[in-house]
Amino acid sequence: MRSSNGFEPRNGVVMTEYERSRTMPALPEHVFDQAANVDQLDQWLPEALHVRPEELPAVTVHEDRTDEDTSALLRAQKDQMRLEWGTRDSGSYTGWLQVAGMGSGATEVTVHLSFFDEDHDPGEEAVNAALDHSLQRLEEQVRLRVDGGGAG
Repeated sequence: MRSSNGFEPRNGVVMTEYERSRTMPALPEHVFDQAANVDQLDQWLPEALHVRPEELPAVTVHEDRTDEDTSALLRAQKDQMRLEWGTRDSGSYTGWLQVAGMGSGATEVTVHLSFFDEDHDPGEEAVNAALDHSLQRLEEQVRLRVDGGGAG
């Protein structure tokens, strides 16, 4: 697992980045399909985040920690097995999830977050714990989906 933070991008804006990875015993297609299912994002995202789809790629994200709704974008690129998201108006954060097959039915999933606004950044310990827990929940959802024949 990797984590990095605190470098200076252009324009003098401090950006904080976090990245976590997990290997899952599942086919990459199954993992990506579950991760990209917008109606089931709440099943694996941090419990404090709730995504409400609008006219995709537009979504609204409700964050329990701040009790605020934020306009965001969510794009799934199935051919690249990649999800990308970020705030729509404020530019407070962006992120991506990349699914990569490792052969023998194993898949590595990497989640990366970049915060451009320290008010949106809950801190390294909280973010890393949330990312690890989300990846664990995603793995469980994939397992339920595959074992249950598509139910999820």
